[in-house]
Amino acid sequence: MNEKNLLPSKPAYEVDFPIERVEAEHVSRREFAKFLCLVSGGMAVGSGWVAVKDRLFPPFRIRGEVFVCRTGDVVVGGTHPFQIEGTKMPYILIRPAEDEWYAYEQKCTHLSCAVFYSPKHGKIECPCHNGWFDPRTGAVLQGPPPRPLPRLTVVIKGGGIYVAEPRTV
Repeated sequence: MNEKNLLPSKPAYEVDFPIERVEAEHVSRREFAKFLCLVSGGMAVGSGWVAVKDRLFPPFRIRGEVFVCRTGDVVVGGTHPFQIEGTKMPYILIRPAEDEWYAYEQKCTHLSCAVFYSPKHGKIECPCHNGWFDPRTGAVLQGPPPRPLPRLTVVIKGGGIYVAEPRTV
């Protein structure tokens, strides 16, 4: 029996492009070095852009005190969502007790899900991954959030509630 007849015929693409599979999958040292330089260069450019962007576009800062609402607008155990002009960041004002007022960014520090105050539990909850924050300090109580919620200083003047940047010591 003829040995040629035992082998199946080659498909048309193998006849047109006779490249061995081993050759096609082989990566030379030179190709690997090119790839490594390209990736390293891209990361260096990206890091440089982050540094330049931070200098050219500093993060938003609240100037002075910003009016949020009247004290009568928020019931005890209630909240008041608000935004500050000049930013798209959502904030939440919390009133857990009669004379207690707290304001936080309304984004979880884990994956930026919206957080809300649960008066039943007395905690700020992130429903995405069951994260919990202390409403009085913003500290993480449970779950995956890596940092406390960014907090604003609450100032009450003449029946109005104002927020300001927290004072750093």
